[in-house]
Amino acid sequence: MSYKAYVFDAYGTLFDVHSVMEKIHEYYPDQGASISQQWRDRQIHYFMVRQLIQGYRPFNEITQWALEDALAFSDMTIKPDVVEDLMKQYEKLQPYEEVSTFSEQHPDMIFTIFSNGTRSMLKPLLEHNQLTDTFDLLSADDVEVYKPHAEAYRYAQEKLDCSKDNILFFSSNPWDITGAASYGFDTAWVNRKQEKWPELGIEPTYIIQNLNEIPGE
Repeated sequence: MSYKAYVFDAYGTLFDVHSVMEKIHEYYPDQGASISQQWRDRQIHYFMVRQLIQGYRPFNEITQWALEDALAFSDMTIKPDVVEDLMKQYEKLQPYEEVSTFSEQHPDMIFTIFSNGTRSMLKPLLEHNQLTDTFDLLSADDVEVYKPHAEAYRYAQEKLDCSKDNILFFSSNPWDITGAASYGFDTAWVNRKQEKWPELGIEPTYIIQNLNEIPGE
């Protein structure tokens, strides 16, 4: 099946959130992997909680809270200048290898990022990786509703001006795939680690190993 809109989550799908480990290691030797994982886990947990209590706060704030708590959990000293530098690293995350050649491999296709990240986080990230001409950009921050809430995907659909069955949504995050599928999008789970799909009662339309595979192309 062909689609009119190909929509991608950013963090963990297009960009490796754990590429911050090298910078973390500069400040906290041998702690990069554990702090990075704590940071990501808390980031997801915190925005989910904020959504559940209907107390929206921008993703950059939540990301900083998660970082500070990850450092505290790891018994690391929290220094404001270090936190600021690590937060800036989120604007320099490394894209997965195939993402850098998207525009060359698919010159006639239109790709859109739909992320919980704020535009102030995402625009510098695209600029740093020279991807501003490859992706259009939508942010859940525009409506202050986080994915996986249905209203977030509704906003994306309205902006894309497509019927649900003409949109294919890509994410490496099962919670995001579940939300998009529940709303009615076809979905492609980017399963880079070849893990088992969790028992959530909803299945992705496609399971792919990386973004060299674009279903419906």
